[in-house]
Amino acid sequence: MRLVNIWLVCVSTCLPVLAAASPVHQPAPLVVASWGGAYQAVLEEVLFEPFTAATGIQVETVPYSGGLEILESTPPDLIDMTKNAAMTACQQGQLLRLTFDDLPDGADGTPARRDFIDSAFNECALTHLLYATVIAYDTRAFKGFIPSRVHDLFNLQDFPGKRALQDIPDGNIEWALRSFDVPRESLYPLLSTPRGMTLVFERLDALRPHTLWWQAGSEPVELLESGEVVMASGYNGRFFAAIAEGSPIQIIWDSQIQEHQTWAIPTSANNQAAARQFIRFATRTQRLAAVAERIAYGPARHSASALLHKHPDGFDIRPHIPTHPYNSQTSITKDVGWYARVREHLHKRFEQWQAGGSL
Repeated sequence: MRLVNIWLVCVSTCLPVLAAASPVHQPAPLVVASWGGAYQAVLEEVLFEPFTAATGIQVETVPYSGGLEILESTPPDLIDMTKNAAMTACQQGQLLRLTFDDLPDGADGTPARRDFIDSAFNECALTHLLYATVIAYDTRAFKGFIPSRVHDLFNLQDFPGKRALQDIPDGNIEWALRSFDVPRESLYPLLSTPRGMTLVFERLDALRPHTLWWQAGSEPVELLESGEVVMASGYNGRFFAAIAEGSPIQIIWDSQIQEHQTWAIPTSANNQAAARQFIRFATRTQRLAAVAERIAYGPARHSASALLHKHPDGFDIRPHIPTHPYNSQTSITKDVGWYARVREHLHKRFEQWQAGGSL
C-alpha cells in the first residue's frame, strides 16, 4: 500500500513538472524580402506585427532593392516584387504558380475577382499596391520659376544643377521620349525601334555629365536634402515620407510611371504555406487601406480605395496618392510585358552607354 501511495504522489506531482518542461512548438518564421526605409516601417506596423499576433508566426525580413539576385542561393519565403521582376522570374520558373480562389471578399462584399484592379492577378504574383516613380526637386534650389513638367528634368538652362537618376534604364528612357512630346500611347512602340533608342540616348547624353546614379531607394531623398542634386527620380512613397517630415522636396507628377507591387513566392521557399496565409491576410480591404494611408501608395482593391481618407497625422492622404485623378492625368503605365521581353538586351545596352562605349 505504501508503494502504491508513493507512486500516486509521484504521478500527481511529477507529471505537471514534466509537462511544464516540454517545449512548446513554435511555427517556423516567415522570411519576407522587403524594401526597407519608411515603407518597411509601415509594413511592420500594419501587416507584419498584426500577422504575428493573429497567427503566432514570426516575420523575419531580409533587405531587398529589386532584381532577381534575391532568388539565388537560399531565397526568402515571400518577396515584395515589382510586377516587372515577377513576370521575368515567373518565365524562368523561379516563382510558384498561384491560385486566387481563396482570397477574402472586399469589405463591401464584392468578390475578390471583381474587387481587385485590372491586371492584379498574374500567373505567379498578386498585385497589392501601385506606386509611382516620379521626379522631385529641391524647393530651395529654385525661386519663382519652378520645374513642373518632365521636360524640366532635361532643361539645364532654366534649371541648372545636378540630377540623381536610378541606375537602370526603366523610367529614364520613357522620360527621355516624353521630353520630345512623344504621346504616352506611342512610347513603347517607338522604344522598340532604332530611332526611338537613338532619341533616348541623345537626350540622356546631355544629362550624363550632370548626373549621379542611385541604386538604393533612400538615396534620392538624401541627395536632395543634402543639396548635392537639385532634381532626382525616386519612389513617390519615399518622397512623401520625407515631405511629411518637413523635407524641402516637391514632387512633379507629370509623366509619373506607375507600376504594380506584388507578393510572390519563390519555388524553393521553405515556408510556402505561411507565405500563402500571409498574402490572404495582407490583401484584405482594411489592411490595404491602412498601408496606403500611411505611405501614399495606391491600394489594389477598389474597396480599399473607397476607404482612404486621412493620414494618421490628420491630413487628407488622397492628393498624395499616385492614382488620384489629378496626379494621374499624364501617368505612364509601365509596360511590364515589354520590359520582360527586352530586359537583358536593354540593360546591357544601358550599361554600355553608361560606361561610355559605342552603341
